[in-house]
Amino acid sequence: MQKRHNHLILHRFIALALCLMLLCSMATGCGKESRGTSGSSGSSKGSLTAVTLNEVAHSIFYAPMYVAIEEGYFEEEGIDLTLVTGFGADKTMTALLTDEADIGFMGSESTIYTYIGDTQDYAVNFAQLTQRAGNFLVSREPIDNFSWDMLKGKDVLGGRAGGMPSHDVTWEHIRGIYEWTSRKSPDLKVFKYEEKVVSVS
Repeated sequence: MQKRHNHLILHRFIALALCLMLLCSMATGCGKESRGTSGSSGSSKGSLTAVTLNEVAHSIFYAPMYVAIEEGYFEEEGIDLTLVTGFGADKTMTALLTDEADIGFMGSESTIYTYIGDTQDYAVNFAQLTQRAGNFLVSREPIDNFSWDMLKGKDVLGGRAGGMPSHDVTWEHIRGIYEWTSRKSPDLKVFKYEEKVVSVS
Protein backbone atom coordinates (compact mmCIF):
# COMPACT_ATOMS: atom_id res chain seq x y z
CA MET A 1 0.00 0.00 0.00
CA GLN A 2 2.82 2.39 0.95
CA LYS A 3 4.63 1.60 -2.32
CA ARG A 4 1.54 2.46 -4.38
CA HIS A 5 1.09 5.73 -2.43
CA ASN A 6 4.73 6.76 -3.12
CA HIS A 7 4.31 5.91 -6.78
CA LEU A 8 1.19 8.14 -7.00
CA ILE A 9 3.01 11.06 -5.34
CA LEU A 10 5.90 10.68 -7.80
CA HIS A 11 3.49 10.76 -10.77
CA ARG A 12 1.78 13.89 -9.42
CA PHE A 13 5.15 15.57 -8.85
CA ILE A 14 6.29 14.82 -12.42
CA ALA A 15 2.97 16.06 -13.85
CA LEU A 16 3.22 19.27 -11.81
CA ALA A 17 6.83 19.84 -12.90
CA LEU A 18 5.91 19.35 -16.57
CA CYS A 19 2.99 21.78 -16.24
CA LEU A 20 5.25 24.40 -14.65
CA MET A 21 7.86 23.99 -17.39
CA LEU A 22 5.20 24.34 -20.09
CA LEU A 23 3.74 27.40 -18.39
CA CYS A 24 7.18 29.05 -18.10
CA SER A 25 7.99 28.41 -21.76
CA MET A 26 4.65 29.90 -22.84
CA ALA A 27 5.13 32.95 -20.61
CA THR A 28 8.52 33.80 -22.12
CA GLY A 29 6.97 33.99 -25.58
CA CYS A 30 4.32 36.44 -24.41
CA GLY A 31 6.69 39.11 -23.09
CA LYS A 32 6.67 42.52 -24.85
CA GLU A 33 10.00 43.84 -26.08
CA SER A 34 10.52 47.46 -25.11
CA ARG A 35 11.92 49.88 -27.66
CA GLY A 36 13.28 53.36 -27.60
CA THR A 37 15.19 53.20 -24.31
CA SER A 38 18.93 52.95 -23.95
CA GLY A 39 20.06 49.39 -23.54
CA SER A 40 16.94 47.86 -25.10
CA SER A 41 17.55 45.35 -27.83
CA GLY A 42 15.21 47.03 -30.34
CA SER A 43 16.89 50.40 -30.70
CA SER A 44 20.62 49.95 -30.27
CA LYS A 45 22.62 50.90 -33.37
CA GLY A 46 24.17 47.44 -33.56
CA SER A 47 20.81 45.73 -34.07
CA LEU A 48 19.43 48.12 -36.72
CA THR A 49 19.17 47.03 -40.34
CA ALA A 50 20.83 49.53 -42.69
CA VAL A 51 18.56 50.56 -45.58
CA THR A 52 19.36 53.15 -48.27
CA LEU A 53 16.27 54.80 -49.74
CA ASN A 54 16.73 56.79 -52.95
CA GLU A 55 13.84 59.21 -53.47
CA VAL A 56 13.13 60.60 -56.93
CA ALA A 57 12.82 64.20 -55.67
CA HIS A 58 12.80 66.05 -52.37
CA SER A 59 9.21 67.29 -52.20
CA ILE A 60 6.69 68.67 -49.73
CA PHE A 61 4.50 65.81 -50.98
CA TYR A 62 6.65 63.38 -48.99
CA ALA A 63 6.50 65.38 -45.75
CA PRO A 64 5.04 62.45 -43.74
CA MET A 65 8.12 60.36 -44.54
CA TYR A 66 10.46 63.19 -43.49
CA VAL A 67 8.57 63.56 -40.21
CA ALA A 68 8.85 59.80 -39.62
CA ILE A 69 12.61 60.00 -40.17
CA GLU A 70 13.06 62.98 -37.84
CA GLU A 71 10.85 61.49 -35.12
CA GLY A 72 12.81 58.22 -35.15
CA TYR A 73 9.95 55.98 -36.30
CA PHE A 74 12.23 53.99 -38.61
CA GLU A 75 14.71 53.34 -35.80
CA GLU A 76 11.83 52.19 -33.59
CA GLU A 77 11.11 49.57 -36.24
CA GLY A 78 14.75 48.47 -36.37
CA ILE A 79 15.74 50.38 -39.53
CA ASP A 80 18.80 52.62 -39.88
CA LEU A 81 17.53 54.65 -42.86
CA THR A 82 19.81 56.65 -45.15
CA LEU A 83 17.84 58.99 -47.44
CA VAL A 84 19.38 59.98 -50.78
CA THR A 85 17.74 62.19 -53.42
CA GLY A 86 18.18 60.92 -56.97
CA PHE A 87 16.83 64.01 -58.79
CA GLY A 88 15.01 61.97 -61.40
CA ALA A 89 13.43 58.54 -61.77
CA ASP A 90 16.13 57.49 -64.24
CA LYS A 91 18.84 58.22 -61.67
CA THR A 92 16.87 56.55 -58.88
CA MET A 93 16.41 53.44 -61.03
CA THR A 94 20.13 53.41 -61.86
CA ALA A 95 20.97 53.59 -58.14
CA LEU A 96 18.59 50.70 -57.50
CA LEU A 97 19.94 48.49 -60.30
CA THR A 98 23.58 49.13 -59.33
CA ASP A 99 22.93 48.31 -55.65
CA GLU A 100 23.64 51.87 -54.52
CA ALA A 101 20.12 51.87 -53.08
CA ASP A 102 17.99 49.17 -51.47
CA ILE A 103 14.69 50.90 -52.25
CA GLY A 104 13.80 53.36 -55.01
CA PHE A 105 11.03 55.81 -54.17
CA MET A 106 9.63 56.75 -57.60
CA GLY A 107 6.76 56.30 -60.01
CA SER A 108 6.04 52.99 -61.66
CA GLU A 109 6.89 54.25 -65.16
CA SER A 110 10.63 53.61 -64.63
CA THR A 111 9.96 49.98 -63.78
CA ILE A 112 7.90 49.63 -66.96
CA TYR A 113 10.63 51.24 -69.12
CA THR A 114 13.26 48.99 -67.57
CA TYR A 115 11.14 45.87 -68.09
CA ILE A 116 10.34 46.75 -71.71
CA GLY A 117 14.06 47.36 -72.31
CA ASP A 118 14.73 43.65 -71.64
CA THR A 119 16.81 44.33 -68.54
CA GLN A 120 17.60 41.04 -66.84
CA ASP A 121 17.53 42.50 -63.33
CA TYR A 122 14.46 44.73 -63.33
CA ALA A 123 12.86 46.39 -60.31
CA VAL A 124 9.77 45.07 -58.56
CA ASN A 125 7.07 47.50 -57.41
CA PHE A 126 5.88 46.43 -53.98
CA ALA A 127 4.03 49.38 -52.45
CA GLN A 128 1.80 52.24 -53.56
CA LEU A 129 2.35 55.24 -51.34
CA THR A 130 0.42 57.85 -53.30
CA GLN A 131 -2.51 57.72 -55.68
CA ARG A 132 -2.51 61.11 -57.37
CA ALA A 133 0.06 63.68 -58.41
CA GLY A 134 1.23 65.68 -55.41
CA ASN A 135 1.06 69.15 -56.85
CA PHE A 136 1.26 72.19 -54.61
CA LEU A 137 0.88 75.76 -55.79
CA VAL A 138 3.33 77.69 -53.62
CA SER A 139 4.59 81.26 -53.58
CA ARG A 140 7.87 82.91 -52.64
CA GLU A 141 5.98 85.46 -50.55
CA PRO A 142 3.05 84.85 -48.15
CA ILE A 143 -0.38 85.66 -49.63
CA ASP A 144 -3.23 86.33 -47.21
CA ASN A 145 -6.18 86.34 -49.64
CA PHE A 146 -5.22 84.21 -52.61
CA SER A 147 -7.22 84.54 -55.82
CA TRP A 148 -6.63 82.58 -59.00
CA ASP A 149 -6.61 85.86 -60.91
CA MET A 150 -3.26 86.56 -59.23
CA LEU A 151 -1.70 84.04 -61.62
CA LYS A 152 -2.38 86.27 -64.64
CA GLY A 153 0.89 87.50 -66.08
CA LYS A 154 2.91 85.14 -63.87
CA ASP A 155 5.14 82.18 -64.69
CA VAL A 156 4.42 78.95 -62.83
CA LEU A 157 7.22 76.42 -62.42
CA GLY A 158 5.68 73.07 -63.19
CA GLY A 159 8.58 70.84 -62.20
CA ARG A 160 11.82 69.69 -63.70
CA ALA A 161 12.16 69.00 -67.41
CA GLY A 162 11.21 65.41 -68.15
CA GLY A 163 9.66 64.94 -64.72
CA MET A 164 6.48 63.02 -64.07
CA PRO A 165 3.88 64.35 -64.23
CA SER A 166 5.00 66.79 -66.89
CA HIS A 167 4.45 70.49 -66.31
CA ASP A 168 1.44 70.66 -68.63
CA VAL A 169 -0.23 67.90 -66.60
CA THR A 170 0.64 69.83 -63.44
CA TRP A 171 -1.02 72.95 -64.84
CA GLU A 172 -4.14 71.06 -65.90
CA HIS A 173 -4.27 69.61 -62.39
CA ILE A 174 -4.17 73.14 -60.92
CA ARG A 175 -6.97 74.20 -63.27
CA GLY A 176 -8.99 71.17 -62.18
CA ILE A 177 -8.58 72.04 -58.51
CA TYR A 178 -9.79 75.56 -59.24
CA GLU A 179 -12.88 74.30 -61.08
CA TRP A 180 -13.65 71.80 -58.32
CA THR A 181 -13.27 74.25 -55.43
CA SER A 182 -14.90 77.29 -57.05
CA ARG A 183 -17.49 75.46 -59.19
CA LYS A 184 -16.52 77.57 -62.23
CA SER A 185 -13.92 77.49 -64.96
CA PRO A 186 -10.89 79.69 -64.42
CA ASP A 187 -10.45 82.67 -66.70
CA LEU A 188 -6.86 81.62 -67.26
CA LYS A 189 -5.32 80.47 -70.49
CA VAL A 190 -1.96 78.81 -70.94
CA PHE A 191 -0.28 80.33 -73.96
CA LYS A 192 3.11 78.63 -73.94
CA TYR A 193 4.81 75.56 -72.55
CA GLU A 194 8.54 75.84 -72.23
CA GLU A 195 10.97 73.48 -70.53
CA LYS A 196 9.68 74.02 -67.02
CA VAL A 197 7.57 77.20 -67.10
CA VAL A 198 3.85 77.56 -67.66
CA SER A 199 3.03 81.16 -68.58
CA VAL A 200 -0.47 82.36 -67.86
CA SER A 201 -2.50 85.09 -69.57
